[in-house]
Amino acid sequence: MASNIALIKYMGKIEGSGNRPTNASLSYTMDHLRTSISLKQSKDQDHWMFWQEHADAKKFNLNLSTKGQEKFLQFLSRLKSEFKIEENFLVKSVNNFPSDAGLASSASSFAALTWASYLWSIRNRINRSDDLQASDNLKKYDFEINAEELSKLSKISRQGSGSSCRSFYSPWGLWKEEGAEFISLPQKKLHHFVLLIEKNKKEVSSSEAHRLVAGSPLFAKDDTGLDRPTRAQRRLDELVNCLQTNQWKKSYQICWDEFIDMHELFHTSQPSFRYMNDHSESALKHAKNLWNQDGMGPLVTMDAGPNVHFLFREEDFDLAKSWKNFYLNQKFEVLDSWTLT
Repeated sequence: MASNIALIKYMGKIEGSGNRPTNASLSYTMDHLRTSISLKQSKDQDHWMFWQEHADAKKFNLNLSTKGQEKFLQFLSRLKSEFKIEENFLVKSVNNFPSDAGLASSASSFAALTWASYLWSIRNRINRSDDLQASDNLKKYDFEINAEELSKLSKISRQGSGSSCRSFYSPWGLWKEEGAEFISLPQKKLHHFVLLIEKNKKEVSSSEAHRLVAGSPLFAKDDTGLDRPTRAQRRLDELVNCLQTNQWKKSYQICWDEFIDMHELFHTSQPSFRYMNDHSESALKHAKNLWNQDGMGPLVTMDAGPNVHFLFREEDFDLAKSWKNFYLNQKFEVLDSWTLT
């Protein structure tokens, strides 16, 4: 399953609600950034291992902490109950991108675990005994999924990782309350690259960030008198309208204002914390200069991490390659959608 990058952010959740958000969010699914999962029946209790034999294991190691493994396996237990699965599993997983670095690896991994568990339940219905990989498709089991079932999976996955509910929809996912849904926008394919400014594990997890931002005075009210959910909803309405009418430069500005708004919540929470660093700020300064120089450019955003994402329209592929080369010349490490398949 793929990761996704929110342009209107999910930051702040209703306490005790199973990751229900305080505002709606809009994301683009990055099909080139994936988590792969294998389920193999085990005589022992459920346990997790890094999928070292997978081809992607040579690129990026995945070292889940004890706490991370517990969270993952607790959600597996919930999925087994949901799908009436009695077997225990050896769960293997691997990413083709860095984990815990602000690239939404929890979104792709919890979505992949939900999908794999669902496929296992289908496998049981038709009495198959082979091992299962999350990359398997339903045709292998002679079964088709409908929109209602997909919506159900999105809602279930949300309870493990909120943003994972959007990964069930591509290219665009809109998440309002219980789960995500498909939203049709003219931009069916965007070229993406991300600056890997920091690949180490974040000091403040996304879950902790959700808790801390509620203490920021800007969450309750900014200098215009609007609270954070209202600001996000207004930007969502504006962005959807701009994307539908191909007002690309205005879309860029809305996305910029949105991620800056989110990071200001981090900077003003009690206690305050930061993901953005000097390299992030340098990259953003370059992006503004390049937009002014070229008169055109990508949507720019940051998630709960220091890395900077760029999304170019399909017709701007030459510009995307030009921007990538610029950042490479500035000694940034780049991961892009056209070489990572």
